[in-house]
Amino acid sequence: MTGKSLHPATLAAQALGWTDGSTGAVVLPVHTATTYLRDPDNQYRRGRSYGRADNPSYDQLQALLTALEGGAASLVFSSGMAAAAAVFQSLRRDAHVVAPQVMYWGLRSWLKNFADAWGLEATFVDATSLDALRRAVRPGRTRLLWIETPANPLWSVTDIAGAVEIAHAAGALLAVDSTAATPVLTRPLALGADLVMHSATKYLNGHSDVIAGTLTTARQDAFWADLVAARSGSGAILGGFEAYLLLRGMRTLYPRVERACRSALQIAEAMLAHPRVIAVLYPGLPGHPGHAVAARQMIGGFGGMMSVRVKGGAEAAIVAAARVEVWKRATSLGGVESLIEHRASIEGADSPAPPDLLRLSVGIEDPGDLVADLNAALSIGD
Repeated sequence: MTGKSLHPATLAAQALGWTDGSTGAVVLPVHTATTYLRDPDNQYRRGRSYGRADNPSYDQLQALLTALEGGAASLVFSSGMAAAAAVFQSLRRDAHVVAPQVMYWGLRSWLKNFADAWGLEATFVDATSLDALRRAVRPGRTRLLWIETPANPLWSVTDIAGAVEIAHAAGALLAVDSTAATPVLTRPLALGADLVMHSATKYLNGHSDVIAGTLTTARQDAFWADLVAARSGSGAILGGFEAYLLLRGMRTLYPRVERACRSALQIAEAMLAHPRVIAVLYPGLPGHPGHAVAARQMIGGFGGMMSVRVKGGAEAAIVAAARVEVWKRATSLGGVESLIEHRASIEGADSPAPPDLLRLSVGIEDPGDLVADLNAALSIGD
């Protein structure tokens, strides 16, 4: 069977089936070299010159991600922030960009604090509304429409195909932060997006031991060439061992995400019935405002991320988080362990997270244990 005829889960599990030609090893070696020999005539016919520009340990990883996303090429970066910032920093200095009001707080903060310094004008809108996106773009001036779906920490949903139409009509690129969805659930390029970004620290790696980011493009055009140059020029590169760990994590991506999706839906339904929970924010619930769009563009599940709002405000939410035993109180998401966090106190005054919100990242533990732990933690005073 050819690679094109294999299920993506098979491609991920076997990491495209690459093996080491010299030893037959089913896991390729980690390359730590920082520099490479020139040929006698001063050329680099083997394609490598210096470690900052490239690393052989990236090859299999980037090829696998490209296959899973259905793209033309991929790049790995030192972090998700480095990958996202490279996109904005590669735009023309007079560019206008549109971004969601609800998005990863680190990138939102970077845009608010540093966009002007890079000559960019950023407009933040309700990205769940195509009308709001349409009003925000400026044909001929807007160069990038950036969306995140489902969007952290409210898990709101943006219609990718609809956003693509708006961006392209205005002459802009459409980039999608698909960290929470992963290529297991959503393939934005197939819906017309130009770029996909992942904080690979999260689900792609899945073991809370690597910080990394990725970009995948629909085509290798002039803007992609600028991104390749930006990674090397800024030094936002991933170490060889970190690349190995990320690839190792991606080989279990499908079973991890599928397990998290099943457990998250079970936990979300259980939390709906808890008397101390006033709202459950999860796209898999029919009552979620983005459920219909999510059902269209998310295949096989709705992700492992949700948030719950707790009766009693911030104090009650923080106390509940302090009482968990199975869930871990920690920042991040997408690991094999389940995490809980009071998000508003992390993001600060301009956070879109209500003060009573707890963000939950569902791991691969037994869902019954996770529900029981939450029930006990939320039952304050009972």
